[in-house]
Amino acid sequence: MEAVPARARGYVVCAAFGALLCLTPPPLAWTPWWTVLPLAGLYAGGERIARRRFAGAFYPVLLAGAFLLPPSAAALVPLPGALCSPAGQRPFPLRRIRRAAHLATAVWAAAWVHRALGGGDAVVDSNLAAALAPTGAAVFVFCLLLAASDGRMSAPAERLPPRPLTRGLFLRSLAPVGVHGLAGLMMALLWRSPYGPVAALLVLFPMGVSWWVFAQYHQERTAHQATIRALVQAVDIKDGYTRGHSERVGQASMMIARELGMDERRVETLRFAGILHDVGKLGVPTRLLRKNGPLTPEERRVIELHPEYGHEITRGIAFLREARSAILHHHERMDGNGYPYGLTGAQIPESARVVAVADAFDAMTSTRSYSRARPVEAALEELNRCAGAHFDPRMVSALTDVITREGWRPVVTADTPHPPQQPSPPSSAAGTPATTTTPPAPVPSPGRPGAPHAEPR
Repeated sequence: MEAVPARARGYVVCAAFGALLCLTPPPLAWTPWWTVLPLAGLYAGGERIARRRFAGAFYPVLLAGAFLLPPSAAALVPLPGALCSPAGQRPFPLRRIRRAAHLATAVWAAAWVHRALGGGDAVVDSNLAAALAPTGAAVFVFCLLLAASDGRMSAPAERLPPRPLTRGLFLRSLAPVGVHGLAGLMMALLWRSPYGPVAALLVLFPMGVSWWVFAQYHQERTAHQATIRALVQAVDIKDGYTRGHSERVGQASMMIARELGMDERRVETLRFAGILHDVGKLGVPTRLLRKNGPLTPEERRVIELHPEYGHEITRGIAFLREARSAILHHHERMDGNGYPYGLTGAQIPESARVVAVADAFDAMTSTRSYSRARPVEAALEELNRCAGAHFDPRMVSALTDVITREGWRPVVTADTPHPPQQPSPPSSAAGTPATTTTPPAPVPSPGRPGAPHAEPR
């Protein structure tokens, strides 16, 4: 407990105190223990199985309790399971108390909303149609509170503001929690029906099938992450001076996508595209990437093939379908002076226009062995100066707005390499060595090709 920051301990204490307030209003004599205890035991067992076998959460029983019980009684249901479930990381007691407090508060709020909208009477009357609207509102509140609590706790570790993190968690969890809500409603209706609690348990069988499907999706997603990690590590080994660059470009691309209002699936795709935008360097001879001194025109043409190499490397990876277009075209320019195909304006895929801005921004704000990083404000100013001729103004504006509002706090897991004995040449573009060992010259005007921050090798 001593290793936990005082702020985190204070937050857990406040959350626990709030949960206690949710539990206190009715006298214990009025609590329907014949419903609370079976649901609490069922949740404790189901939660343990769900977390160990399916890497998920077991919310149908909690929501059934919210639909069956008064708010303060419903808040009792998650406590045994949350306090006894695996905590994942140390300190175990603090994490269990936090989860129990969050779940109790969320269930209490869901039960209160459900009752306030007349859902309790609809369940007693077995009126499915009348119960749907209160159930939807209760699930919405339940999901929102859990996303807010998880986002607030994850923000320091992710180095991201709580609001966008909470929004992403909420949008990703609303659909699966909605399915759990429907299962909880069916459990509540059967519980109150003449068939009784035993019939309500039958609802959990199809939920088991859905958890199995989710487990398969989780395994597939883990495989996707492992594939991307392996490709990025290969690039980092070959061109070590840009280590961490790919992850930062992925993060900046994700910020632009969210600022533009893209759905979470496209946000994730653009993060993949940003991370893998330089994977084509695997096809470029190492001696060119690490060459000290000027490049010949022939050598530069070889290096400018790396977007096409990247496209070919990722061709057989189905989940990178949209990301491939960004990998292929992230060096195109709005005025047609880019490569490999000299596309102009809207001919350049939207994903590539996003990654191009993210790539240039990180190249300008990263410290290299041969140059210091520019201040974030100076980099944004340079991007805006080149908007229209080089970059898509819409993407530049989105990055400027989100960084001005939230700041730039890149999260990089790559190891920091040791400084080389002989510094690499300065960049002729974002993330690539250039043609001389002297510090980079001022950025040319937007109309001229070859700006140091925009034409990587």
